[in-house]
Amino acid sequence: MNGDRVRGAFREGRTALVPYLTGGYPTLEGAREVGEAYLEAGADVVEIGVPFSDPLADGPTIQETTTRALANGADLDYCLQLASAFSGRVPVVFLLYYNVIFARGDERFLQDAAGAGVSGLVIPDLPVDEAGRFAQLAAAAGVAFCPLVAPTSTDQRISRVGEMATGFVYCVSVAGVTGVRDALPPGAIELLRRVRTRTGAPVALGFGIGSAGAAVEAAQEADGIVIGSKLMRLVEEGGAERAGGWLREVREALSGVVEAGG
Repeated sequence: MNGDRVRGAFREGRTALVPYLTGGYPTLEGAREVGEAYLEAGADVVEIGVPFSDPLADGPTIQETTTRALANGADLDYCLQLASAFSGRVPVVFLLYYNVIFARGDERFLQDAAGAGVSGLVIPDLPVDEAGRFAQLAAAAGVAFCPLVAPTSTDQRISRVGEMATGFVYCVSVAGVTGVRDALPPGAIELLRRVRTRTGAPVALGFGIGSAGAAVEAAQEADGIVIGSKLMRLVEEGGAERAGGWLREVREALSGVVEAGG
């Protein structure tokens, strides 16, 4: 099933590299070029952001890409087509807000996502307290649920997230929005350690990883690294080729890292 592919991307002896792109940015065709560059650079999973008018978890860089993607005409149907372009070669995870799912209807959305080969979902505004029914529907459709935890999450809440995760646990490195940071925020490693002791699911760190050094540091504890804002900024500066070249450098830097716990 599609959902099993997400966990399969987190392999012992290799830190999973999960680059993000905003669907429809810089153009409808340009987003596909970005994804292809990611695959060539060694991406293990591709995360596609489905544009939404109120991206509450995103910082200025990704907000800007979302605004432009919407102006380009990107919508859920387009993102499903984009996912299908990659899903035969690598697991694809959607990052999207629940309003997009609600507008289509849970079951129809999951059917469409599974049909496009989407393997997992990250939904920033669907807390685990309210996600039970949807997570069950997703599991039945073969789509993995990848919930988030933050530095402010209690141990009890982390345990609940860890039990519900059928894909990976997405660790948010800061109590804030996405953005580029050259060094890991204080407390990020400690959060990873707290989560790892409370779940059997792979653990990935995202929100703000902006350098190969930060990725390597995170890989000492994380099973995977999610990178978004930095890559979108590079796309703005130099297109898919620039972003892919930098991502390749990160992949090479990670190749020498022996992960804790795989």
